Amino acid sequence: MQEDPLIAGTGLSAVWDDLRAIVGAENLRPAEPRDSIAGVQPNMVLEPADETNLGTALHCMDAAGLAVVPRGGGTKVAWGNRPARADVVLSTARLDRVIEHAWADLTVSVEAGCTIQNLQNALAQHGQRVAVDPLWPERATVGGVLSANDSGTLRIRYGALRDLVIGVTIALPDGTLASSGGKVVKNVAGYDLPKLLTGALGTLGVITRAIFRLHPQPRNVRSATFIARDLEMANRMMLAVQGSRLAQTGLQARFGTDAGPEIDVRFEGTDAGLAAQAEALGKLATPAIEVATADALWRAQEELWSSPEKAAIAKLSVLPASIADTYGRVRHLADSLGVKWSAVVQGTGLGWLRLEGPSAAAIHRLLQTLRTELEATGGSLNLLHRLADMPAMDAWGGVGDAFPLMLRVKQQFDTRGTLNPGRFIGGI
Repeated sequence: MQEDPLIAGTGLSAVWDDLRAIVGAENLRPAEPRDSIAGVQPNMVLEPADETNLGTALHCMDAAGLAVVPRGGGTKVAWGNRPARADVVLSTARLDRVIEHAWADLTVSVEAGCTIQNLQNALAQHGQRVAVDPLWPERATVGGVLSANDSGTLRIRYGALRDLVIGVTIALPDGTLASSGGKVVKNVAGYDLPKLLTGALGTLGVITRAIFRLHPQPRNVRSATFIARDLEMANRMMLAVQGSRLAQTGLQARFGTDAGPEIDVRFEGTDAGLAAQAEALGKLATPAIEVATADALWRAQEELWSSPEKAAIAKLSVLPASIADTYGRVRHLADSLGVKWSAVVQGTGLGWLRLEGPSAAAIHRLLQTLRTELEATGGSLNLLHRLADMPAMDAWGGVGDAFPLMLRVKQQFDTRGTLNPGRFIGGI
């Protein structure tokens, strides 16, 4: 790791002393190998006790020229590009409270370090939930899920995270606590902070708390699985469900080298409502294998991450009508290169692709070819996990016309480039 000359030598030691005075000596520790970010080893790990503590520590690190990597549960810490520098991991693990559950207003205010599972457990006491089902909810935190924009299968009914988060508080590198929506520490005019911070990968500010709109927990859940003859049939079935008057809360297809397409549909509601939905669904598609509870089906995306060291994993975004064409192309490329593949694709066109092959070079070639083709037709490919020996490949792909605006926003929020330098689109 390259040390900033401003903090080298005795200057760096003084910074550590200042941080210990702010957060307590027991909450600043040397980084270990498990704290590395995409192979970049930081110096220290810092765990503030509250958002005021966090803001003060962040200001100290910003003034010293340190590169700071925010971290929640660490489930997605390797997403994005390799950081240009990583001096300190700033953990939100101790910011884990549900601050206020206004159940009558269907809102909740929660600290960023609270895990999704703990949040849902607290909300369930009043029969409510945040209608989001991200990866690894038992470890993933509110701040991390927002920063990575990790929506799950529920988005087809309830919308993505940007539709569910109605307020955030963030710590800016200068130590300011800025809020938008809900109870305000300081107003930031001109920016919709919840939408701006969602998916920014912690490059603009450190989320310290969030406010979500809530939905009732379902009375009952019913899932059905259909086996399709080929990708084209699977795509037609998904479009038929999308175009119907059904109120599905999940729609996905699973397929790959070793399995033909299977389409999963989920409904929530009363027994009478579920029976009506099942009858209407039966008129749209071939007979299904129906199961009353099928949690495993809806965690199929997590299965793609089993033995991640053996595979590359990418996120694809295409139009729903292009699913069959896109994954038909994946199949052709994979067959020609001897690459084994599997995919889980939502009805919205978002998909996750796992690739295992005879060599990292073959997987790299497939991903590069596929990205070029997708970007030419308005789609995208983000590389979430790469093989250790894979040739260099940007995680994000083309920057697009919006990049100059994104760069100006970054400079407005993080003038010194303190937060997650180099990890976002275009090296932001």
